[in-house]
Amino acid sequence: MSREPDGLAELLPQWHRLRDAQQGEPLRALLAVMAEQLDLVRSGVEQGYEDLFVETAAPWVLPYLGDLVGYRTLPGYERSEMGVPPAGGWGSVLTTGLRGGSSAALTEAVAPRRDVAATVANRRRKGTLHLLEELSERVADWPARAVELSRHVSHHQPVKLYRTGGSGGDRRGSRGRTVDLRDNSALDLAGGPFGAVARSVDVRRADSRHRQGGWSPAGVGLFVWRLKSYSLTSSPAYCVDRARNLYTFSILGNDTPLVTKPVPEPSPTHIATIDNVPAFIRRRQLHDRLADYYGPGKSFVIRRDGEDRPVPPSDIVVADLSDWRYRPKRGQVAVDPELGRIAFGARTAPRKGVWVDYHYGFGADMGGGEYVRDREPRPDAEFYRVGPGETYRQIMDAYRAWQNDRRAGRCGPEGIIEITHSGAYQEQLDFDLDPGDRLELRAAEGARPVIRLLDWYSNRPDALNIRAVSEDCPPGERPRIVLDGLLVAGRGINVTGPMGAVVVRHSTLVPGWSLEPECDPHSPEEPSIVLERTTACLQVEHSVLGTIEVIGDEVSEDPLDIHLRDSVLDATADDREALSAPDCRHAHAVLHLHRTTVIGEIHTHVVRIAENSIFTGRLHVARRGIGCVRFSYVPTGSRTPRRHRCQPDLVGSEQAARVRPLFTSQRYGTPWYGLLADRCAEEIRRGAEDGAELGAFHDLYRPQREDSLRARLAEYTPAGTDAGIFFVT
Repeated sequence: MSREPDGLAELLPQWHRLRDAQQGEPLRALLAVMAEQLDLVRSGVEQGYEDLFVETAAPWVLPYLGDLVGYRTLPGYERSEMGVPPAGGWGSVLTTGLRGGSSAALTEAVAPRRDVAATVANRRRKGTLHLLEELSERVADWPARAVELSRHVSHHQPVKLYRTGGSGGDRRGSRGRTVDLRDNSALDLAGGPFGAVARSVDVRRADSRHRQGGWSPAGVGLFVWRLKSYSLTSSPAYCVDRARNLYTFSILGNDTPLVTKPVPEPSPTHIATIDNVPAFIRRRQLHDRLADYYGPGKSFVIRRDGEDRPVPPSDIVVADLSDWRYRPKRGQVAVDPELGRIAFGARTAPRKGVWVDYHYGFGADMGGGEYVRDREPRPDAEFYRVGPGETYRQIMDAYRAWQNDRRAGRCGPEGIIEITHSGAYQEQLDFDLDPGDRLELRAAEGARPVIRLLDWYSNRPDALNIRAVSEDCPPGERPRIVLDGLLVAGRGINVTGPMGAVVVRHSTLVPGWSLEPECDPHSPEEPSIVLERTTACLQVEHSVLGTIEVIGDEVSEDPLDIHLRDSVLDATADDREALSAPDCRHAHAVLHLHRTTVIGEIHTHVVRIAENSIFTGRLHVARRGIGCVRFSYVPTGSRTPRRHRCQPDLVGSEQAARVRPLFTSQRYGTPWYGLLADRCAEEIRRGAEDGAELGAFHDLYRPQREDSLRARLAEYTPAGTDAGIFFVT
């Protein structure tokens, strides 16, 4: 598009413009076409100047700038959208084979701009530990700690050269010292990246892909954290039913380990400590450094009885609360960071509740959370804010106000109910929508509200009900609802009537409705979403949810469209139905899956497209002649449409037992939920069309980041050094 389509026409004398207007402005149209071409030339000249600098150059120019200083492109760059020069001239970019957003993310993963910019500076610092840590952050976006493993190898020292005052990992003290059984703090960190206890030599190489070693005179280890630290602010703690003085940090009642809030490193030459990485907090560590982790703005804080002032550190006692055996004394508050549990004294139990700020670990920005979510501006929508200090205290109060304004003509069809804090809402939610309504129930930025659907009624279901009021609604006027940034527990969502789109975005519909302490589902066979005699098009993006059940008329109604992207559909077991109709019949639905992990079986009418996805249970479709499954894992014995480069088809029946998805955890509530294990077959870890892993965490590009980090580690470690990557999380 021309930046000034009438720029040339405005330069004409007024007499020519008047004559041109009398004849239908053909001259203005011709000059507009010429101006568009001039703008393209001008933009090309400006971009050519910007391409001289690495900070402003186009992505495809970066390898050419790097080639001037001998920059080596990382593995996988040729598969990204910038791996080849753009067709149609150097001022444009041709993207083929990949969707736009994923291709840009892949390009950033395998060719980060800051890696090219720092090439010369990195060579000057080659062989230093802090450079290796910077490479991990710059290339793979993973925090890391570099350790000279040779200093952790136990060896004999001459008496004359023996130095005291340090442990095996301390550069200022003795090296290779044997373990001190009286040093509990050192024993607690033994075997990890911050351990100071020496061990015997291990002749296996640190970069071995079979069994890592590295504890040798030439060993260097780069310990990497792949889980991220996510915060929760002013979240209500969960009171254990059998005792009013026992709580869990998680509002779902499950055990969740606490994670440190990473502190930025003070200087580029600083070697990372446990405070600079998202590490799990251990009991001994918290006992020794309570003031560093507890308090406002730190890793966690506890408030009770509605007070703004937190529980003082002098009242905090670190204890092992397994089986709740520990009994705190009067005035004490026992905390177990490894289980995420809190115990008050029996006589000083809170009367008005407990609120906590804490950090938990997870793999990606998925499900309900306080992370930043991309949203389009909605200038035409009317806002109704819910929360402390806002106009409305309950969700239904805001909904009724919007409904009244809408029917009275005081606002348009666009309405947004925004929850401004991470509290819990325990109310019966019934949304009856009129034709043309566009309602969005969402969390504000930096908030993760919890909707707890309780057992309110004994004679009918207690789900979150979404209903279309009018039965005779034209397709263009069907109401639409969006749920964004929420965590829904206790019950599911029930959709009925002639609805339009039902969008679930960056939300969690707890699989199994709620959790037991060990993260087992409370009601594993109950659905998270029931589409009952409705025309709704279900769209799920970056979310976690349980079973979807479709109830409808298969004869007179068209099948429903169900779209899932970058999400986890969890039936809580591989042999349970993740999508079906009642009695395990085929759901009258057309399924579209993109980068999705399905835990359970799928029984549906049609699968239009399933790509880069994982099915842990059998996939069974009624109509095999429609649709395609590509670059996915489908268990043996499934009935599917035509398949393209799927596993285990490519390896044959002999290798089918080996090539299957292995997860670190399949229980929602654990930090490793849904992540593929490192021992998973490479055909699954790199089975996507762009070489990434299959499933919901495809866009993390973990295989590409690992390859890039290994390439840079081999380039910037001294010759003869045995360097390897050790994944802590």
